[in-house]
Amino acid sequence: MACRYAGIDWASEEHEVLVADEAGAEVLSATYGHDEKGVSALCRMLVRMEVGLVAIERPDGLLVERLLDAGLRVLALHPNKVAAARDRFRAARGKSDRFDAFVLCELARTDHHRFRVLEPDSDQTKAIRALTRAREDLVQARTGLVNQLRAELERFWPGALRLFSHMDAEILLAFLERYPSPADAHGLGVARMHAFLKRERYSGGQHPTALMAKLRSAPRARVGALELAARRRLVLGFVAMIRTLNAQIKDLEREIRTQVRAHPDGQIFLSLFKSPASVITAAELLAEIGDCREGYPTRDALAADAGQAAVAKESGKSKTASFRRACNKRLRVAFCRLADSSRHWHPWAQDLYAQARQRGHEHPRAVRTLGRAWCRVVWQCWRNHTPYDPAQHRALKRHITVTIPSSSGPVPDLAATQRMAGTAVTQRAARTGRARRA
Repeated sequence: MACRYAGIDWASEEHEVLVADEAGAEVLSATYGHDEKGVSALCRMLVRMEVGLVAIERPDGLLVERLLDAGLRVLALHPNKVAAARDRFRAARGKSDRFDAFVLCELARTDHHRFRVLEPDSDQTKAIRALTRAREDLVQARTGLVNQLRAELERFWPGALRLFSHMDAEILLAFLERYPSPADAHGLGVARMHAFLKRERYSGGQHPTALMAKLRSAPRARVGALELAARRRLVLGFVAMIRTLNAQIKDLEREIRTQVRAHPDGQIFLSLFKSPASVITAAELLAEIGDCREGYPTRDALAADAGQAAVAKESGKSKTASFRRACNKRLRVAFCRLADSSRHWHPWAQDLYAQARQRGHEHPRAVRTLGRAWCRVVWQCWRNHTPYDPAQHRALKRHITVTIPSSSGPVPDLAATQRMAGTAVTQRAARTGRARRA
């Protein structure tokens, strides 16, 4: 039987499906519900009709996983690509779910060579991806609650905001749990503050006298007894929710650390960082890149999907480069964290970042420039199943040779050259700064 193609316009309740043959003639047009019966029937139908390629507008989700489990080859097309292709097949501006399924089917039939087929990751990678994304959602939820708590305190208890640097720190949450309103802190003095800090094992370095001075110098709000009681109850509620989220985030982080170290590719991504605390970013890189090597056939494909490669625009004599917005946002954040952390300790990264700043780039763009360089390194390590080894990093060896001239022999150890290379980069940046001021 000749190869057939399918387009699926997915939705939360039902999916519109269109199947066509190699010549583009419609073979089947049907609607399947988004329940077990409908999804099972859809997969059985596609397998029975020997559909060679299925196009859909999303790269993950229950339906995509079921299609892959059924042995079908899936093309995940970005909605912008589908929207741009609609005008190829219509004269008017009409749109319908069936028409979108037709557009998807035609793109799979005529342009499949321009897109990558989805390759399923291992169960271990999917588990880490679920954990890291869940942690990200909880952190965002905590940020929202912290902002609400800050706004509430600014209305009637601004002194508490001046005591400690982080709103989600356990020391501040413990203080607000004990003193949720100015009335509760009426009898608070230096001695009681000292006892509280000792009980909570405070390590911030501020003396109780200084903390009490900050508390007493804050402006006082004029609130009635009923309003004060209501706002006190709100503060206690926010504190309880933030503490619950803190506990859940810590549990997820412990599980993520365990899963990453047990993953076959875990050491590849852990080797990119100096600090053991960076295991979460390493897990995010692993989860978003995946373990299927066919997913990124070239290092440029990884850089583009990670948002580290600029979008070039050329027209006549005009040539510009703009920020890449169509990318994997989570992967972009992870690579930017890798680049931003490495510029503080890695000689090669320090030099690339300093060069970008000398060219007039602002900090975010300089970090992305360094991030694109890291994409090349990460892709090579990932493709070869090899952890990052500074001794095998040719760009690092060239940098050390140029920055720190030495007699012929083995390249100095990375740990021994960090201070000297970092000093050279700092001196170069200082000279550039003085030249600009002059």
